[in-house]
Formats: sequence, C-alpha cells, structure tokens
Amino acid sequence: MLSIIAYDIADQRRLARVGRICEDYGMRVQYSVFECYLEPEQLDELWGKLQDELDFEEDRIVAYTLDAKCAKKIRTGGTMVCSERVVCYLV
Repeated sequence: MLSIIAYDIADQRRLARVGRICEDYGMRVQYSVFECYLEPEQLDELWGKLQDELDFEEDRIVAYTLDAKCAKKIRTGGTMVCSERVVCYLV
C-alpha cells in the first residue's frame, strides 16, 4: 500500500535524521514529503523510528495510507515525479 509521509521538523539535525530514515523506506517527492510503498509491518517500523526522532512540542508529522484504487488517482503537475510514474524513456 502507498503511504505518504509529510513532516515539519523545527531543528535542522532532527530534520536531516528524519529525512534519512524516510529515504530508507521510500522516495522523496517534495522536500519534506515521501511516497513509500510498504506493508503494514514496515509502516509500523518506519513510524516507530520517526517517533523516536521527534520533539513532540515542536515537530509535526503525518502519514496517510492509500489503497491501490486511490493511489491510481494521484494527480501531479509541473516537474512533480511520483515513485510509480514514468520518469524518462530510453530510446
């Protein structure tokens, strides 16, 4: 299933750590937004690691889970690239 992770981290060190953790699980599609195709157990693992990094008084994080039907309806524009979209063609 597709999970969208978005965050707003106040401290630059925590921000970098959260980004590195997310890179292990998915693809960065915006500065603080990741697309992750994960099994429920993997999402739980990721979420636990992210919770360990947060300052609960300053930081914000959210995870949205989409089923396959909803994921197919994602719209993008401009230079936006999603993990399941064609990025380039080799001729």
